[in-house]
Amino acid sequence: MSITTPQGFTAAGVPAGLKSTGAKDVALVVNHGPRFDSASVFTANRCKANPILWSQEVVKDGTVKAVVLNSGGANCYTGPEGFQTTHAVAERVAEHVGIGAGDVVVCSTGLIGLTNDREQVLAGVDAAYGALSPEGGNDAAEAIMTTDSVSKQVVVEGAGWSIGGMAKGAGMLAPQLATMLVVITTDAVVPADELDTALRAATRVSFDRLDSDGCMSTNDTVTVLASGASGITPSPDDFAAALTQVCTDLAMQLLKDAEGADHEIAITTLNAATEDEAVEVGRSVARSNLFKAAIFGNDPNWGRVLASIGTTDATFDPADLDVAMNGVWVCRQSTPHADPESVDLTPREVSVTIDLKSGSERATVWTNDLTHAYVHENSAYSS
Repeated sequence: MSITTPQGFTAAGVPAGLKSTGAKDVALVVNHGPRFDSASVFTANRCKANPILWSQEVVKDGTVKAVVLNSGGANCYTGPEGFQTTHAVAERVAEHVGIGAGDVVVCSTGLIGLTNDREQVLAGVDAAYGALSPEGGNDAAEAIMTTDSVSKQVVVEGAGWSIGGMAKGAGMLAPQLATMLVVITTDAVVPADELDTALRAATRVSFDRLDSDGCMSTNDTVTVLASGASGITPSPDDFAAALTQVCTDLAMQLLKDAEGADHEIAITTLNAATEDEAVEVGRSVARSNLFKAAIFGNDPNWGRVLASIGTTDATFDPADLDVAMNGVWVCRQSTPHADPESVDLTPREVSVTIDLKSGSERATVWTNDLTHAYVHENSAYSS
């Protein structure tokens, strides 16, 4: 179950010495065709890493033939030398695969301001090319990990075609797109423009709804590669549904591995005037450190939910809000309802339901609690 499950792809993950632990830190994914359609989305952060600046140009023609990724250093704010390293890495991949450097997406993850040793990365590319295999997906998924405790992979099967995906991410998880690198492969026949439409629709309701800690990365990349090797053209709706399933599954894996988290929290806003307002309300609650700390302490403090709702521009009556936690309506009409002692917050999965009573739209935003372990992890972060 990996990115090499779809036909037409090989991958590898190797150690290049970028990580002090000696763990795998360079990954390579190659599309062998016969088609090379692609679509990508990148971080909305205006402060972008060198690989983002390079890859944004690469993907403009809808053709990508290889993706090379490194962990151990973000190659962000490393000056002209850092961009030259990105270019050199793309050129080395191109030489090996026999393609143009303009068809190579480059991704990096790790500490900002850390200069990756160019020769180490290039040696890693050489080794990764030599290790390319239809069974190399697991190694590639391991090579992109930083503070992740587990690799993250998924496969969804269609009718004679499939989609595979791998992701990394455990901290700085917030739209857009959460701190993550994601490579998705499919052997379906899907033109680049349809890939782009499906990808943007999928990320809108998955990665863009994941808001772990409100911190937006400089390196986020999601790239989809379509080889067409199955020879099957699914309907746009069928493909979009499968791609959304892949993105949602990976987003939930990112959430479950969020740094230091004890609880995964699904915040669902009901009966909003618009979907955007439902998302705005859910995100406001998800970004409340007071709310997140309360959940860590198993305290169903619904007052912190209402206080967060009140900071938004959503349509609602402040005197008529309902809130449930794990199915118990602790607040009705903005007043106490069920006994908070009846709410069991000891399970890892927590649900919060908010009824705005202003329309018919709904949305779910996912977050996690704020723990001592999160503070510890981010006070001494290393790649």
